[in-house]
Amino acid sequence: MFNRGSDALPVTKSLREVRVLVTGGGSGGHVTPAIATIEAIKALAASDGAWIPVFHYVGSQRGIERRLAQDAGVPYSAIATGKLRRSRRLLGHFSGRNLLDALRLPWGVLQALVAVLRFRPHVVLSTGGFVCVPPVLAAWLARAPVVTHEQTVQMGLANRIASRLADRIALTFESARADLPQRLQAQATVTGNPVRRVIFDGDPAAALALAGFAVDTELPTVYVTGGAQGAQRINRAVADALPKLLAECRIIHQCGQQVSGQAGAKDRLLQARAALPVPLQARYHVIDFVGDEIGHIYALADVVVSRSGAGTLAEISALGKPAVLIPLVPTGGDEQRRNARHAEAAGAATVIEQDGLSGESLCNVLSPLLPDTEKRAAMASAAQELGRVDAARLLAELVIALAMRSDR
Repeated sequence: MFNRGSDALPVTKSLREVRVLVTGGGSGGHVTPAIATIEAIKALAASDGAWIPVFHYVGSQRGIERRLAQDAGVPYSAIATGKLRRSRRLLGHFSGRNLLDALRLPWGVLQALVAVLRFRPHVVLSTGGFVCVPPVLAAWLARAPVVTHEQTVQMGLANRIASRLADRIALTFESARADLPQRLQAQATVTGNPVRRVIFDGDPAAALALAGFAVDTELPTVYVTGGAQGAQRINRAVADALPKLLAECRIIHQCGQQVSGQAGAKDRLLQARAALPVPLQARYHVIDFVGDEIGHIYALADVVVSRSGAGTLAEISALGKPAVLIPLVPTGGDEQRRNARHAEAAGAATVIEQDGLSGESLCNVLSPLLPDTEKRAAMASAAQELGRVDAARLLAELVIALAMRSDR
């Protein structure tokens, strides 16, 4: 089994293999910090030269974490998972889907325990989401040390559970510490939210080429994103705002892949572009999915319009990008609205509530902001104050320090 040991953190030079089991998912905001931390752990190992990291990811059968882990070359085990769908009414918690998912939980814990015992991790990193509960419980049963990471300004439900079984608790914002029981607050440390290295390596010229934009213009660039699956409300507002906004800026619009409930989004936006005067058409580039080219797009963008999920907010904060945030409502604990208001209070963003989103309201916010370079610079500075460019390294160091205390 595992020795939780003292607080001393000896560096064992003879340790050639450090096994890190990673879990977390349900949304990209839970998975991208995990992948970023894996990258940072690899960088730590390369610079030290005395140990080799070995990773294994445990997640759901169909969640986004499976694809992202496999894209990162990390072996993957799928387990049964269940999600608590919260309701304002007490009886609403006893829905058929909640009861069915509750029955899946014991099977998921058993599957996770098998994965833990086979892999024998020196440490488990959990980045939240309902996916993480069975692996964290399995790790606790096997006495494997656990680090859990919270991405938002408040503790999510899954992390409230996982934190009680964790040895170390990493936070993105100091405000989340207050959500922990008093006895756990000393175990928490603020690392920030890890972001992928690729976002820092962008080249604006590459984004210009990708979008087909002219290079000899001073027009600011707006990047609009609703996440990997897009956001229909944002897409409709942008389509309505195009005639006015494109007189003032260029737009790169990530509209979402052609999935259930979103089919035809790109086609509709292309039709809206075709109805514009030809000079304006050349200022609008719509794309369904953005991969590693995201770094180039961020490098070109002067303003970002997006949801306020933890992952996107961490990226634009680390890069110092002024933002217009449209929180998704409702989410489990209203995290997106809290994230957005936190950024707005810091001076880094302007918030448009989803119910008030339209082409007109989008123009009302962007039109005065785009030519105001001083305002944008102030927002960029405020965003950088919120962001932590070293978050991935700090979390990686916390994970590996705990792993070095293990006796196997």
